[in-house]
Amino acid sequence: MTYITTEGSVAAAKGFTASGVHCGIRKNKSKRDLGMIFCEKRCTAAAVYTTNLVQSSPITVTKQHLSDGFAQAVIVNSGNANTCNADGEIKAKKMCQLTADVLGIQPEDVIVASTGVIGQILPIEPIESSIGTLAQALSREGATDAAEAIMTTDTVKKEAAIKTEIGGRTVTIGGISKGSGMIHPNMATMLCFITTDCAISAEMIKKAVKTAADKTFNMISIDGDTSTNDTLAVMASGLAGNEEINTENHDYDVFVDALTEVCRRLARMMAKDGEGATKLLCCKVNGAKTEADARLVSKSVICSSLLKAAMFGADANWGRVLCAIGYSGADVDIQKVDVSFASSKGTIDVCKNGAGIDFSEELAKTILIEDEIDIIVNLKDGDGSAESFGCDLTYEYVKINGDYRT
Repeated sequence: MTYITTEGSVAAAKGFTASGVHCGIRKNKSKRDLGMIFCEKRCTAAAVYTTNLVQSSPITVTKQHLSDGFAQAVIVNSGNANTCNADGEIKAKKMCQLTADVLGIQPEDVIVASTGVIGQILPIEPIESSIGTLAQALSREGATDAAEAIMTTDTVKKEAAIKTEIGGRTVTIGGISKGSGMIHPNMATMLCFITTDCAISAEMIKKAVKTAADKTFNMISIDGDTSTNDTLAVMASGLAGNEEINTENHDYDVFVDALTEVCRRLARMMAKDGEGATKLLCCKVNGAKTEADARLVSKSVICSSLLKAAMFGADANWGRVLCAIGYSGADVDIQKVDVSFASSKGTIDVCKNGAGIDFSEELAKTILIEDEIDIIVNLKDGDGSAESFGCDLTYEYVKINGDYRT
């Protein structure tokens, strides 16, 4: 399916505005650290979260607020995770109340999120003193400021938006995300906020979010660590004017595909911007007995520290791919497996039927020196397929995480 790429990311859909300011949580005064997303009307909404048993207080509050399937605003800070704090839930609820007061909505209709250092008390005073300025700055052009406000060790803003047709109406879906390290999601992403003007029921949007996350954000791994704050939230205003999607029909399928496309674009950005990374890695698996097997294989390959290190060195060490397939837990006949590496410089076959073949190391080096690498695996045992996203493992990753708090 083809989509029309559009500007505006999380404020591209009808009814939405966004903003981002520096409030003072972060010491760097040039970095925005408080973001807001607002819709002119109450939206159907849903979210998925980290599966880590240690979860941030904002997740606890957001779960409560989304229990009825509705929301109207997002308030989010960076620089402090508000996790493992005795007063964390009080602070998260206070952020919602402040947002509700300045926007004239109910606090239960506010999604709250935080990202940053774990175990440090979140100061509420900077948020309280800046909430009015943040609300006044809301605009259709404010999405990029909101994208900056959620960044931590990210080096680039992550924004995407597309248009498609549903029920004879033009529907827009856009979003922002952050994530550079501590990324190994399961049923979630780092922080991601997506908005749409599609009319869709709360029940259907909940199903759609899980489906899209499973195929995209849950297929990312940068360093094998599952964050405590992972949240993917979606709000739908219904202002596109399509007939509300309230069952799994054709319109629902089109919406899920479009939502998945936005998530895929953001997921690729996150993987490419992994802490210290120099390359985006995409493992494309086909020929698996089932889609579940394909996912296991693809994720196992992309998580291999040895494979990630080899890609950093542009070393066509295909044995590390087979090794990762072997411990993936998938039902695989290793003697059928083919492996290739590809980039903008071409494609090279390195393994056939589970065994090495002659190939040009020089050509392989030329292919692997590029900044986007595909690892192509054909299991030749069925119709299951999947793709996962990751990055190379570099010296810089250790440096960044060796002094993260300081």
